[in-house]
Amino acid sequence: MKPTEQSADASPVTASRHEPRIIARADHGISRRNISNGALRVLYRLHEAGYKAFLVGGAVRDLLLGGHPKDFDVATDATPEQTRALFRNCRLIGRRFRLAHVVFGREIVEVATFRGIGEEGNADRHIVDGRILRDNVYGSIEEDAMRRDFTVNALYYDIADFSVRDYVGGIADLQQRTLRLIGDPVQRYREDPVRMLRAARLAAKLDFEIAPEAAAPFAELAPLLADVAPARLFDESLKLFLSGHGLESLRRLHNHGLLGEIFPATATALAGPRSAAFGRLLGYTFTNTDERVRADKPVTPAFLFAALLWEPVRGLAERLIAEGNEADVAWPTAVDRIMHQQATRVAIPRRFGLGMEEIWALQPRFEQRQKKRVVRLLAHPRFRAAFDFLVLRAHDEPELAELVEWWSEVQQLDSHALGHHLAPPAESVEGEPAAKRKRPRRRRKPTAAKGSGNATAQP
Repeated sequence: MKPTEQSADASPVTASRHEPRIIARADHGISRRNISNGALRVLYRLHEAGYKAFLVGGAVRDLLLGGHPKDFDVATDATPEQTRALFRNCRLIGRRFRLAHVVFGREIVEVATFRGIGEEGNADRHIVDGRILRDNVYGSIEEDAMRRDFTVNALYYDIADFSVRDYVGGIADLQQRTLRLIGDPVQRYREDPVRMLRAARLAAKLDFEIAPEAAAPFAELAPLLADVAPARLFDESLKLFLSGHGLESLRRLHNHGLLGEIFPATATALAGPRSAAFGRLLGYTFTNTDERVRADKPVTPAFLFAALLWEPVRGLAERLIAEGNEADVAWPTAVDRIMHQQATRVAIPRRFGLGMEEIWALQPRFEQRQKKRVVRLLAHPRFRAAFDFLVLRAHDEPELAELVEWWSEVQQLDSHALGHHLAPPAESVEGEPAAKRKRPRRRRKPTAAKGSGNATAQP
């Protein structure tokens, strides 16, 4: 991609300020070799049927940056019904935004009709308190570009001549490594508050700076995230933390004051007396998770969320114990309170919530080294995740180092060799009576069943 002149004007992007610009095939680095076969088939079939067809959004952005996107979205002037008529492997989804999904095995190519500006009174456009609840008004490619969130996501790759179209100055922002909203930031965030989280996530992923005018409304509008469905915020949390850039996403959320709107207990703990140690624990956890994601190794949200809420749970449990509660009461109470509070912001599915609670509950069991307890813990389905969590804790709790080393050795032993590593049984103190030995139970002799002269004993 050839360099372009940078604009010093940082005001919101509007249609009248940016004339459409076409970057010819020779002037950009996108190659069809880096576009999935499924996306190419969709683009070509739409084009051959007489419709306009463009690769759009994050795929174009990443291709221009030299990346290798995994997901490909298509924009077209064909309606969802017209798209479905072209593909037998197509299904229509969505009420808020009507979309076509074309399925090729494990790949899904999302096809969206150009969005129009539309009027608020239109039957297919419904807005409540500034938030768009339904929007199926179709328009031109120019209108579609203005409806997108960030300038770097409003670039279109035309399958007709392999050029790139830029209607909002996205190429310049791409080169300046700046994330800039299209339109008035306050209005765009009110339309969809999740755009604030998306700004933090994309800035972390791309190593971009959020434009000052795009970041300025965060302080005022962040509370709008409380009105977003908790289930949707869970999906957004997965994108934030399990895409290989989780640590940087966490930092951006914290620095921009957004973390407290989705994980309030975590944000409070990061401002508390143990903030340094908790921050290091999160650093170790997220670094480990990012490395696993980039290496295509499996990760579980339960482990990550267990780390995010560990300090809030532990801090509350210790306060309850200091108030006179027994430990076996204080810990479950702390878990219930923190999980209930979290569910009002981010709806963590029960299968992950149970995993988190098991990881926490297994932590004190690592200190119990009796043979039966050790064998039982090793066989627990959540043992590995709980042990990995213990290892992370040991970074800032030196007293756990010996425990980690002992359990690391134990995992390599068979049941026979395990006995040599167990703590010896407690010896009786001189002068104290030894524990009373239980007399073995006597088995009763089998008797013949009544009414039968040839009965045998039952096993």
